Amino acid sequence: MRIGELARRTNVSERSLRYYETQGLLAADRTPGGHRDYPEAAVDRVVRIQELFAAGLHSEKIRQLLPCMRDRDGGPSVVATPKLVADLAQERDRIDRMIRDLERSRDTLDEVIQVARGS
Repeated sequence: MRIGELARRTNVSERSLRYYETQGLLAADRTPGGHRDYPEAAVDRVVRIQELFAAGLHSEKIRQLLPCMRDRDGGPSVVATPKLVADLAQERDRIDRMIRDLERSRDTLDEVIQVARGS
């Protein structure tokens, strides 16, 4: 499929798809005319990349992680190294800290809202 179709199917801009390619996150064959030609599996790959970016991972970490994940269901593959597992555990801890910080902020806002409402 061409880049425009992949962009439409994943709701990701063509510019982002090109960026993913330059970062080694996504690969495309080229047509004789030089246009990108993505396989059907690219849809799942792009969805997975978006989920990992949303989790706060940077492109280098995602590039390391993608070979260890199956695209279709996002489940683990058998090629994860112990170092990658340790790195990912650190990422998970960072996300947990962010969640706790956000919960504290939400609790503070709830208190301010209650006081402002006079309750």
